[in-house]
Amino acid sequence: MRLLFRRLRHAAPVSLEVEAAIAEIFEGVEQVREYRVALRRGERVDQSMLVLEGMLCRYRDFEDGARQITALYLPGDFVDLASFTLKRTDQDVLALTDCRLAVAPHPAIQRAWDNSPDTARLLWLLTNIDGSTNREWELSLGQRSALERTAHLFCELQARLEMIGRAERSGYALPMTQVELSQCLAISPVHTNRVLRELRERNLLHFSRRRVRIDDLAALRKVAGFDPAYLYIQGRD
Repeated sequence: MRLLFRRLRHAAPVSLEVEAAIAEIFEGVEQVREYRVALRRGERVDQSMLVLEGMLCRYRDFEDGARQITALYLPGDFVDLASFTLKRTDQDVLALTDCRLAVAPHPAIQRAWDNSPDTARLLWLLTNIDGSTNREWELSLGQRSALERTAHLFCELQARLEMIGRAERSGYALPMTQVELSQCLAISPVHTNRVLRELRERNLLHFSRRRVRIDDLAALRKVAGFDPAYLYIQGRD
């Protein structure tokens, strides 16, 4: 729970009472192995999952074999909090690494929601921040160049991971392949490799062996046009 509360406190005040109420919604832990599907599109869902360790993605496959990754889930993130009201998932969710997930049955979420308006407000806030992040990804795919959207994704991950103590301004671990990165960016792996080479040659960023090294975060943000306001992280520049 520590990373969830750390993330929450970057967005809003969290009382000890609300911490306790949120902790009580979880009723067990599930292990999902690397490259196993944690949720399948169209399945009915009666629980929500919080990432304790590992990294997952939400994606959609197409008949021509293409895959679009639409979201990345890090420790401290709910994978499918929206399913509390929707009751099914409209995309598949894949574990990119071995993962540990805390399970919150929807009846337990409902009890916490009914008993504590502050708890309900914070859970709704997390859902809204996920929506804001998804809208920013949509803007990247629609309007940013391949170089800009690649830089933007690396900037976003740096901000999100730094918030939970898993990144520095100089870099972070990123357990993704170039193919998976290309599926986030909607460009080919070959094009992704060219963009990474350009970022490297401009002394902005190196991505190798699942590690991101940022040589100049301010310059990288400028190339990306990155403004972290959509992540609702209080106190960030």
